[in-house]
Amino acid sequence: MKKTIFLLPVLLLLSCYNAEHNCKDFKTGKFKFEYEVDGVKKTTVFERKDNIEIETFEGKTDTSSIRWVSDCEYILQKIHPKNMAEKKAITMKILTTSKNSYIFEFGIVGSDEKQRGTVFKL
Repeated sequence: MKKTIFLLPVLLLLSCYNAEHNCKDFKTGKFKFEYEVDGVKKTTVFERKDNIEIETFEGKTDTSSIRWVSDCEYILQKIHPKNMAEKKAITMKILTTSKNSYIFEFGIVGSDEKQRGTVFKL
């Protein structure tokens, strides 16, 4: 009986953190990512079509290939990198989803340093 009383709060706590993972809803479409750099709001708009992502930032357009590792994780690689930094692949992992947005974690492949952001479906 004591074990049951102890486990009940733990199970209730875990059920409250059951995040949505409807990642397939975000494999294709047009999206917006907003973030701040030195107090200035920046916006990137991108369109994803299965294995290609076309991104526009500050009037410049780049194309990256996408390799899906799972429904919620993929690797981005610039198709025409202009320098060594752009040659590095980026790992993207969708952590949670909602109806029109998702929270993701990203970083350079092989690096432990990760950042988070929110993407909105347009």
